[in-house]
Amino acid sequence: MAAAPTPAPAPHVLLVPFPAQGHALPLLDFVALLAARGLRLSVVTTPANLQLLSPLLAAHPASVSAVTFRFPSHPALPPGLENTKGCGPGQFPTFIHAFAKLREPILAWARAQPDPVVAVVADFFCGWTQPLAREIGAAGIVFSPSGALGTAVMHSIFRRLVRRPADSDDGFTVAFPAIPGEPSFQWRELLMMYANYMAGKLEEQVGASVRQNFLWNLQESWGFVSNTFKALEGRYLDQPLEDLAFRRVWAVGPVAPETDAAGARGGEAAVAAADLMAWLDAFPEGSVVYVCFGSQAVLTPAVAAALAEALERSAVPFVWVVNAGNSSVVPDGFEARVAGRGLVVRGWAPQVAAGWFMTHCGWNSTLEAVAAGVPMLAWPMTGDQFFDARLLVDEARVAVRACAGGVGIVPDAGELASVLADATGEKGRDMRARAKELAAEAARAVKEGGSSYADLDGLVQEIRKLG
Repeated sequence: MAAAPTPAPAPHVLLVPFPAQGHALPLLDFVALLAARGLRLSVVTTPANLQLLSPLLAAHPASVSAVTFRFPSHPALPPGLENTKGCGPGQFPTFIHAFAKLREPILAWARAQPDPVVAVVADFFCGWTQPLAREIGAAGIVFSPSGALGTAVMHSIFRRLVRRPADSDDGFTVAFPAIPGEPSFQWRELLMMYANYMAGKLEEQVGASVRQNFLWNLQESWGFVSNTFKALEGRYLDQPLEDLAFRRVWAVGPVAPETDAAGARGGEAAVAAADLMAWLDAFPEGSVVYVCFGSQAVLTPAVAAALAEALERSAVPFVWVVNAGNSSVVPDGFEARVAGRGLVVRGWAPQVAAGWFMTHCGWNSTLEAVAAGVPMLAWPMTGDQFFDARLLVDEARVAVRACAGGVGIVPDAGELASVLADATGEKGRDMRARAKELAAEAARAVKEGGSSYADLDGLVQEIRKLG
């Protein structure tokens, strides 16, 4: 009897997360999806970031391995810094530039592999991996932790080098005519990193490195993988976009697994999810506002005071999650005055399914709220958040503007209190219903027969052809 043929080895894929929680977590979720489909996966990390991979390595020991490199040092960064969570103001672009120094050790590692790497999937801040992929004969794929709209806008500004006239202010409008719907944004709503680059505030080598990453994504990649889904961003996915160099976009989101009971994805919680849910259960369904601006947002005392006044005046029940390092901005006496209907959590807390979510519109938080069917109060701060806010408010219709937003911009407390009261009242009923509808669409997208399921399977089939 003839021996059974030896099965072909699984295609070997190298993945390069960017060391920021909002970037790394969705890419690691994507790794889990690829592992479940039988690919062999090597994930780049550094010693201090290795613990982020621990659940993944434990769940898929046969198919996922960590490739650990020493984080490149840079004189402008604190010694031992390996994650953007420790970045000071203005250090983020330098961190991107420093991380790119991993190119040569990764290239040497890839060339030494007995099982060749057939594809390299890397965060969009790691555009330096795209020519690296070409050098080892692999396909380069860009992973976007942002939505399709935000990804297109970010690449567009760095490609076009949009300039603000010298006699204009931060309200100058920048249009994007090649993107469906021809969106436009004020100068202040574009990336702060880009504004600093155009103003010459970045060290020359750092600025050139940041821009080149985006250009490499456009010029050398095989395509983009985006943590989004067609029911949310179909108009930006139905046909290739000029601002993404007409590259294919695989929409595979939401990639995050269902939130676990312990709520441990974001780190050690300052309050247990069960205790938080018990507190919420004391109020009518849909009436509690969950206030959280992500792991890196820092509120100024004036902004925090305006928010506290609005929460107090609105009379709505709320949970306000304040970063541990920023907790001193909570006004004295505030917690005593709102006792019984307001809860302040200092540190990280799980994003629970409250009635409304006041958010900075970071993409991960946005998708978690969408998947949970929770409408949002949009308060964008920086980065891609203004692009996300436009999508949520004007297109998806699952959010209302809390205020104009922006780092350090103090909202009118009275106007903000009115927004809070209206949202949780009868005026917010239709939006709450729309949020539930979109959540059902998100759930369908990732199930067999759904758009994201199909895109993921299609991508895996294309990767298998490379093996």
